[in-house]
Amino acid sequence: MKELVEVIAKSLVDKPDEVNVTEREDADAVVVELRVAQSDMGKVIGKQGRIAKAIRTVVKAASSGDDKKVIVDIVDVDKE
Repeated sequence: MKELVEVIAKSLVDKPDEVNVTEREDADAVVVELRVAQSDMGKVIGKQGRIAKAIRTVVKAASSGDDKKVIVDIVDVDKE
């Protein structure tokens, strides 16, 4: 799932070299964290969160055969 999120995010942003995707597994879920440049945050989230929701929908469809739930988390780099 990490690769899928990375490909989608890099195609949306102006600074694809600053896209960082990490993946960690919890007991019942896989959490995919997406970090982009602050100037690209709006492009990844979209108006009213539509792009973010679409990314989550695609990842959910791609992981439908897996037993674990996949959570896509878009991390604001400034708030870390």
